[in-house]
Amino acid sequence: METSSARAIHDPAADFYIDALKKLQDTGIPFLVGGAFAFSHYSHVPRDTKDVDIFVRPDDCPRVLEAFEKFGYQTEMPFPHWLGKIYADNHFIDVIFSSGNGLARVDDLWFDHAPRTNVLGVIVRLSPVEEMIWSKSFILERERFDGADVMHLLRETGPSLDWPRLLMRFGDYWRVLLSQLILFGFVYPDKRQNVPQWVMDELIRRMGVSGRTSRTTCATGRCSHASSTCTTSGTGNTATPASSPRAR
Repeated sequence: METSSARAIHDPAADFYIDALKKLQDTGIPFLVGGAFAFSHYSHVPRDTKDVDIFVRPDDCPRVLEAFEKFGYQTEMPFPHWLGKIYADNHFIDVIFSSGNGLARVDDLWFDHAPRTNVLGVIVRLSPVEEMIWSKSFILERERFDGADVMHLLRETGPSLDWPRLLMRFGDYWRVLLSQLILFGFVYPDKRQNVPQWVMDELIRRMGVSGRTSRTTCATGRCSHASSTCTTSGTGNTATPASSPRAR
């Protein structure tokens, strides 16, 4: 059992987190610690943090907020589809039960594969690294890009990842995983072996099948491409804007 290497910015914040984690344990509501503490544990990259991310099942989020209101904390649900908050003075905890895009919803598998570790002297369970990679891979916004975190996690944990479960998590969005793995091979060329060859073969196979399906769809006049025109190589067929569902 390792100790998380994330650091609270200052001692009062650490005291707040320790007290809150112990109170949360006293409620008996299952929870996982994610965010900077879990990232540092898996990546071995120290990171200062201004908050603690707690992951719970969707039905447990209201219970956690209600319990902390009784403890005298302020709570709110700023994003009802994925996140609640607990406040005390200038310190806060994010209570997360899904992701902003609604894909990475917390379920039983998160808890089934959660390791135990020491966070600020409190023994807790962490969000599994596979679920961290899954949820972080979709954070590709201009103001926040978690691709670097994904690279660090793959570098340190790739050989021990549950790759079948990771593929299952991405489901129909396997292209996002493939893009992250291709980028990883560019960032860490000496660590490409961290990704099993069968994983790359499977994802590239899917890309090939998808490409053939797309060309067939265009050739039959059922093109769903976003561009206003789509010329299929060798067929001479051109899809007009009206033939695309996205153009309607």
